[in-house]
Amino acid sequence: MSNPIAQLENVRLIYHEPHAQTLAIDDISAEFERGKFTALVGPSGCGKTSILSILAGIMPPSGGTVTVGGERLYDPENPKGKARRANGKRVTGYMLQRDNLLDWRTIEENVMLGLEINHSLTPENRAFARELLMRYGLADFMKLYPRQLSGGMRQKVALIRTLVLRPELLLLDEPFSALDFQTRLLLADEVSGIIRSEGCTAVLVTHDISEAISMCDRVIVLTARPAVIRRDIDIVLDSDTPVARRGDKQFKDYFNIVWEEILKNEEFN
Repeated sequence: MSNPIAQLENVRLIYHEPHAQTLAIDDISAEFERGKFTALVGPSGCGKTSILSILAGIMPPSGGTVTVGGERLYDPENPKGKARRANGKRVTGYMLQRDNLLDWRTIEENVMLGLEINHSLTPENRAFARELLMRYGLADFMKLYPRQLSGGMRQKVALIRTLVLRPELLLLDEPFSALDFQTRLLLADEVSGIIRSEGCTAVLVTHDISEAISMCDRVIVLTARPAVIRRDIDIVLDSDTPVARRGDKQFKDYFNIVWEEILKNEEFN
């Protein structure tokens, strides 16, 4: 991989408790290629979300180096980390399980929130935010409030709120888990299209194997705690969209490969 947007090198994570230490992640190395969509799957509690937090610069690892956007966030010579920006540009965006929209702000105002916090609510960025809302079918909802939108539309607003910051690396922590199955399928299709259209590199944490295979170019299977990479699988399917990919003749083969790797975890439950 010639020019990854993010890189983990021999990353370890130890949770320190009053009377014990727990090794959560053990010597993980991975690169995330620009423009590619990667899924992290594995047993519950294996550290998938912790890896996102480390990539986001929220949680320092206990060992190893983390490089995002060409700058090291953490390394042995800089244990306190660095700012999550490269050349003054925001590199990482984080989309959580819940949309966390503010009920008292309109959809347009919610999308502008990150720009306000970053003191970057310029006329150019305002116009870009409105352009994204119009481009992805939310022009008629800009003056409405979150309570007036469906769960799927709220998640789409949350994605646009993240994209308006122009991140190069987008981290998604089970963004569809609270939705019903039909909405989840349709939104995954739409969100995948938006992310690829905007040219983001994305890392998705999910418990849904089908979701991982249908949305991503690559699936990394983690072991039970302490997490190591059990297998790194490139996904090559003929179809372009997640919904269409689920009908691809090779889809079931990939599903079986990932499922068998997860089943090898003795602590799987």
